[in-house]
Amino acid sequence: METTIARVKKQPLLSGVLILFLVAMIFANLGGNMYGPLMPLYLRDLKASVPQIGLFFTLSQIIPLLLQILGGWLSDSIGRLRAIAIGSVFGIFVFFPLILAQTWQWLLLGEALGAITRSLVGPSFDAFIAEHSTEQNRAKVFGVTQAIFMIVSVIGPPLGGWLAGAYGFKGMLLVAAFFYILATLIRVGMAREAAKGGNSQPKKLSFASLKQNLSSMFGMIFAGGLITWILITDGVRDTSFALSMNLMPIYLQDIGQMSMIQIGWMNSVFGLCMMLMTIPGGWLADKTSERLVISIGMVFVGLSLFMLIGTPSGLIWMYFAGWALAGLGVGMLTPAYQSLISKSVPAELRGTAFGLFSTSLGIISLPAPWIGAQLWAGVSPRFPFMVTGIVVLLSIIPIMLKFHLPAKAEVLENS
Repeated sequence: METTIARVKKQPLLSGVLILFLVAMIFANLGGNMYGPLMPLYLRDLKASVPQIGLFFTLSQIIPLLLQILGGWLSDSIGRLRAIAIGSVFGIFVFFPLILAQTWQWLLLGEALGAITRSLVGPSFDAFIAEHSTEQNRAKVFGVTQAIFMIVSVIGPPLGGWLAGAYGFKGMLLVAAFFYILATLIRVGMAREAAKGGNSQPKKLSFASLKQNLSSMFGMIFAGGLITWILITDGVRDTSFALSMNLMPIYLQDIGQMSMIQIGWMNSVFGLCMMLMTIPGGWLADKTSERLVISIGMVFVGLSLFMLIGTPSGLIWMYFAGWALAGLGVGMLTPAYQSLISKSVPAELRGTAFGLFSTSLGIISLPAPWIGAQLWAGVSPRFPFMVTGIVVLLSIIPIMLKFHLPAKAEVLENS
């Protein structure tokens, strides 16, 4: 008995396959973090106005709404690694319209192809990590994996900003494409090895299977319990973020008087602070409760937004400090959110759950980028960020009151 316990204790927190999985995710998302934070500036470089930039991000959300649920269901059916490998192959083609674009409208094709990739990779990512952890240390594992994964947010933005400044956006995108192709080779290799070893048993794809998964998920959504309140709270919060976050690089350039390289470094500081906080956030969520940690993270994020809109133009260090506080907040709440959702649904529905959450939240927040651009132009550039900050702080109330795991789920997790 003691020998068995000792062996369990000696098991590493992260398995070998999970480490290799994270290496591939780092290469793939390093490229995305090189150009993602600078996308509004790339749109402006292609002659898009602020209202057109808002319209672009609104239109770019439509296609993922059609695919996220299907991607989650495919992940549950054919296996996490297979779904990620297929999505990665589609991801390579994203870079063709991005690099060859002559007008900002062409970037919508890249977003459409990217939606296929995200719909397959996104739901599989969290589900795969949940399946490689125990109930007792799940938030901690999410925290550690997020900390490792956030290397991309530390390195990617300044590297992308430097390359874009030195060689233009298209030169930077070529380097990003190289990293993504390398990640795809690793992911395809992992999927092939999993198939050879018989580690995954793909289910037969059928409309009946999809209908059964969706029926189970919609039943939990409309039951009025934890899943319902997560969806409501996240929907309101994501809508408020969509009002302003896509305009952040333009705000920093126009109001903050920051250069493209400085914006890249500012995003790097955000990623570094998020990386430093995910492990303590995951540990604290396991020791106390997810809702407490999520609430503390929301306080940090809300205060950071008010710091940003209250900072005078040209006071660069204050913008860095505000964004660092936001990174600490997001780093704290992210593993707690992932842990809470994974504990709230059966293991065989995790992919569908994460896909359905992304779809539902996307539907709620769909017009928000366009509305935020109109508020920027019609009221003031600071106003969309003020609305976001107020909503984030108010969301703490339902989080503290309603984010409780049901008694049955707690019994199941502890059994």
